[in-house]
Amino acid sequence: MKHSSHFSTLRGLRRTALAGLTALLAAACSSVALTGRKQLLLVSDSEVLSLSQQNYSEYMSTAKRSTDAAGTQLVQTVGRRIASAVETYLRQNGMGDEVKNYAWEFNLVADPTPNAFCMPGGKIVVYEGILPYTRDAEGLAVVLGHEVAHAVARHSAEQISRQLLLNYGGQALSKVMASKSTGSQALAQQVFGLGAKYGVTLPYSRQNESEADRIGLIFSAMAGYNPEAAIPFWQRMAAGGSSSTPEFMSTHPSDETRIENLRKLMPEALRYYRGGGTAAGSGTAVRTGTVGGVRTGGTRVFTPEELNGGR
Repeated sequence: MKHSSHFSTLRGLRRTALAGLTALLAAACSSVALTGRKQLLLVSDSEVLSLSQQNYSEYMSTAKRSTDAAGTQLVQTVGRRIASAVETYLRQNGMGDEVKNYAWEFNLVADPTPNAFCMPGGKIVVYEGILPYTRDAEGLAVVLGHEVAHAVARHSAEQISRQLLLNYGGQALSKVMASKSTGSQALAQQVFGLGAKYGVTLPYSRQNESEADRIGLIFSAMAGYNPEAAIPFWQRMAAGGSSSTPEFMSTHPSDETRIENLRKLMPEALRYYRGGGTAAGSGTAVRTGTVGGVRTGGTRVFTPEELNGGR
C-alpha cells in the first residue's frame, strides 16, 4: 500500500508539472502575422529590442556607410514604403499596438558582399554588393520585403527562445525562465551575430527563411512592388556563381527548389499587388517612377476595374 501511494503521488506530481509546463508554453505562444503559424516566444519584445539595439549601434558605429547617394536614397525610399504598408496592415488587422516596436532604419553600407540583414525593431542593413543583383526598386523590394518579414515575424525572438529550450532542455521550464535574462543576453550575441566579427553567425532556420520569403512577397506587393520580380532576382543571384554562399541565403533550399517555391507563392502575392495592397481587390496601388535613374514608386488610387485589369 505504501508503494502504491508513493507511485500515485509521483503520478500526481508529474501531471501537475506537465499541466504547469503546458500552461507556461501556452502563455508563451504567439501567431505569426499573415501565415498564422504558432511560435514559442520565451522573451518579450522589449527584451529583444533592448538586446539588439546595443549590437546594432556597435555595428553602425564602425560600418562604412555607402557614398552612393542614389543607392542610399533608393534603399531608404523602398524600405520606408514597405514599412508604411506593413504598419497599415498591422493597424487594419487588430495589431496596431505592435507598431510601437518598430523604429525603422534602412542603411546602405560599403561592402561588396551580396548580402543584407535585419535586426529586431526594424533595423535593416543592405550591402552595396547586392545592388547589381536587385538592379531596380522592384528587385530591391524583394530583399527588403524579406528582411522586414523577419522583423515582423519575430524570428530573432523565436531563435533565442529555441536556443533557451535547447540549452536548458533537461531542466524545469521554471529554471529556464529564471535563467532567461542572462541566458538570452549571451544568446543574443549569437542570434544577432554582430559582435566582433559583424556578421550573421547563427542563421535563421530554414522554416524562418521560407516564411520570410512568403511574407516578404506579400509585404512588397502591399507596397505596390511587383512580386514577380523575385524570380529573376534569385535567378541572377544563382547565376552570380559566388564561391561562398551569402549568409542572406545560407539556410535556403537550392536555387531551383527555391524559385519553384516562389512560383507557387506568386498567385497569393499577386492578389495583394493587383488589389492595391489588399487581397480584396480595392484600395491604393503604386505605379513605378524613377529616383536617380532607377525605378521606384509613386502612389495613386486606382479603380477596382483598373486594378483587376492587370499591370
